[in-house]
Amino acid sequence: MDTKSHKIAGVGVLVALAMVLSYLESLIPISLGIPGIKLGLSNVVTLFALYQFGGGIAFGVAVCRIVLCGVTFGSLSTMLYSFAGGLLSFAVMFVLKKTEKFSIYGISIAGGVMHNVGQLLVAAYVMQTAKIIYYMPVLLVAGTLAGAAIGILGAMIYRRIDT
Repeated sequence: MDTKSHKIAGVGVLVALAMVLSYLESLIPISLGIPGIKLGLSNVVTLFALYQFGGGIAFGVAVCRIVLCGVTFGSLSTMLYSFAGGLLSFAVMFVLKKTEKFSIYGISIAGGVMHNVGQLLVAAYVMQTAKIIYYMPVLLVAGTLAGAAIGILGAMIYRRIDT
């Protein structure tokens, strides 16, 4: 098998893994009484892809996961929120990684926070009110905690596979 075939197969495996993690997370009722809060397990795949393969592959994995999970498990509405959060999160993680000044943990935390910011901005637009921004502090804390957890998991996976 040539290099291009290996790359395509690898991306397919990463997308499938991200979809499985997303589905499994949807089965675990972790709401803590706070709407919109979840760990975002599938984001560990995007984080890993960013470090292992670079921005292009990681972007492809993120977009494919969002589209396929939206079509398979969600709706147009969930896809809209996922795109806003996922693309803003990816853009910030990509830029921060390029600076080489942040650890995988810091990059993941920034990604978690920006994912929530992106989704909140879409919610404000859809609901035609800026009042929903009051929810920002809760989502910033949740994004920080989720990003830290995903960063720890991503670092563990990356170290094991990269060595």
